Amino acid sequence: MTDLSLAQDGRVRHWLLDAALGGIVALAAITLAHAARPEAPAPLAQASPPAPVQAAPSPEEPPILIAFQDPVPGRVVVSPFGLRQLPWEEGGRLHAGVDIQAESGEAVRAAADGVVVEAGQSSTYGRYVALKHAEGLTSFYAHLGAVSGHLRRGMAIKAGEAVGKIGSSGVSTGPHLHFEIRDSRDRPLNPTLFLGREFAEAGDLPLRKAQRFARTVRIAQVSTIPQSKRALMEAKLEKQEMAKAVRLAEKSGKAPPAVAADAAGAARDAVAVERFEGLKVLPSGDDGRPRAQITS
Repeated sequence: MTDLSLAQDGRVRHWLLDAALGGIVALAAITLAHAARPEAPAPLAQASPPAPVQAAPSPEEPPILIAFQDPVPGRVVVSPFGLRQLPWEEGGRLHAGVDIQAESGEAVRAAADGVVVEAGQSSTYGRYVALKHAEGLTSFYAHLGAVSGHLRRGMAIKAGEAVGKIGSSGVSTGPHLHFEIRDSRDRPLNPTLFLGREFAEAGDLPLRKAQRFARTVRIAQVSTIPQSKRALMEAKLEKQEMAKAVRLAEKSGKAPPAVAADAAGAARDAVAVERFEGLKVLPSGDDGRPRAQITS
């Protein structure tokens, strides 16, 4: 091999060595640069949307067994439940309901949801309606001027529905509503303990308390004496006059026995008539035949 060839061969080997060294250096630099580069952060987990907040369930309305409202809204009781003596009576007796003052023709409304059990006429109560309610309670509307024409026995009726109109039928001292509530054994209850109240259970009903009444007899003042009671009233007044005459005669020492006997007889007759008026009566329908028994 010539010297020129040897020189060229040396230069080639030197160039290859430089190239190899340069590649190693470059590779090392790349490796270091890659190692020094910070790692990319791991992708964040996507947060799931929050669950919708559910509104708290509203408390359920407690069940209502029966609710009572005023049969003549806005009107006042003028004669309460309890012992009462009317002008033509000799003594007190139980006023089994309340009298509510109102104008003739004003609507009378069902005091609670119920079923029509009677709608008729009585010699003492006049035109009346009776409704049966939960737990065997009965509401009674008397002295009506008219009974609603759509009412039929067994018909369901809602509280507030008209059952009749205010009047003064039967033994009445003027336009008003005689309103009663009775229990399942037909015992009268004080209506003021029921009206305007709701009862969820049978145990909430004030049955025992509503049967109570004061033992004091209330003397009733009336503006009109019913036609059917005028003879009784006259007999009572006559008896009082005769008793006064007897007392005056006794003071003067001239008491005629006949006068005292007549006074005693008039008193007995008056009591007998009043007791008869207090017995059960048989109201008649349009056909004139008895329809039901009602306790006066």
